[in-house]
Amino acid sequence: MTKKIIILIFLIVQLIYPQNTTQSVLVGGTAHIGNGETIENCVIIIKDDKIEKIGSKDTLYFDETKYNVFNTDNKHIYPSLILPNTTLGLAEIDAVRASRDEREVGLINSNVRSQIAFNTESIVVSTVKSNGILLAQITPRGGLISGSSSIMKLEGENWKDATYFQDDGIHINWPEDYHRTHWTHSHDFTAKDKEIDKEDAIKKKNKKSVAELYEFFENAMQYNIIAKQKLDLKFEALKSVFEGNSSLYIHANTVAGIKESILFAKQFNIEKIVIVGGSESWRITDFIIEHNIPIILDRIHRLPSNDDDDIDQPFKTPKILKDAGILFCLDYKGDMERMGSRNLPFLAGTTVNFGLNKEEALELITLNAAKILDISNRTGSLEKGKDANLCVSSGDILDVLSNKIELAFLMGKKINLNNHQSQLYEKYLNKDTN
Repeated sequence: MTKKIIILIFLIVQLIYPQNTTQSVLVGGTAHIGNGETIENCVIIIKDDKIEKIGSKDTLYFDETKYNVFNTDNKHIYPSLILPNTTLGLAEIDAVRASRDEREVGLINSNVRSQIAFNTESIVVSTVKSNGILLAQITPRGGLISGSSSIMKLEGENWKDATYFQDDGIHINWPEDYHRTHWTHSHDFTAKDKEIDKEDAIKKKNKKSVAELYEFFENAMQYNIIAKQKLDLKFEALKSVFEGNSSLYIHANTVAGIKESILFAKQFNIEKIVIVGGSESWRITDFIIEHNIPIILDRIHRLPSNDDDDIDQPFKTPKILKDAGILFCLDYKGDMERMGSRNLPFLAGTTVNFGLNKEEALELITLNAAKILDISNRTGSLEKGKDANLCVSSGDILDVLSNKIELAFLMGKKINLNNHQSQLYEKYLNKDTN
């Protein structure tokens, strides 16, 4: 009798709360692995949250009755795109102060954690997700030390649910002397003197800021060496950096800034160093290779950093870094950063016109990004045993004209790609235009 009751309860539960199978299989199409390889007529078997098997349809057998089968014939399958160094989910409307939480007051904010400020209800996040970007490094801004970033899933009920890899590193903004002149000064005969005075003031301020960084890091190192006394959260936050468990992300763009900041970090025996920005990194590739420093390259859809640079220098930089053997990826920092970050794949597409092939370009926003963010053991490529983070496009994901994401999986779960923009499109599609 008891056994019958248990069975009955189980059946009722199944009816009320049906359990969706966590086993799926994608059949057909071209899989772009993310490491430069492709598989035609591919089969990808997903079990729970992992890629269980991947291979050609001709060699990989599976029982269709045991899986949710997705036909991907004539489509392209990609690893989840990864967006590094972004304030996505930390601010919604630039003009509304209450919706912005990307920076904290003060200069030294090593204890600030972007993870807990991530807004999973952001309308902007959903539009980015629909372009194949399923993971992002949410990064604070401002001050000398901005705080720690975390890798977040662009899908989740709350920030805890959305966390993929927490506190991956601390971000510092290296003080740089570079100051760009503007053509609007050309009519002003005193402009040159004004610029000199301004540059002198910047140099003086930056010298003081560098000294503050040295003092803080020295104190933090001593704090984490000696027996603990009173808890200091700002010093405590650097412990994982000193121990080599997380990265020190140094935001620097000029030749001098890149060199000085790397040597600064080396003085404190910091193992994991990443340059963020690196606009002039193409000028000092030998130095970067010597110190084995990866780069999160500043948005390439922009004007050059220096007035005498080639107008297309930002477009040419990826090829130079690639040929030099430097590990780098692409970000979308800058104007309209959050709203425009959905265009990340098209930045990678631009590099194809400037010397990279399509699979190399794809690596910049998949596996390379995963390696730099220290999550390549879990994601970044379509390989057996990795998390099933992937998307399916009817066309080339790097091509603005053919990119159309039709299907996406995050941790093995099919996710909803609907967003505010697609809703508006459907709303007004059949409206009378007369």
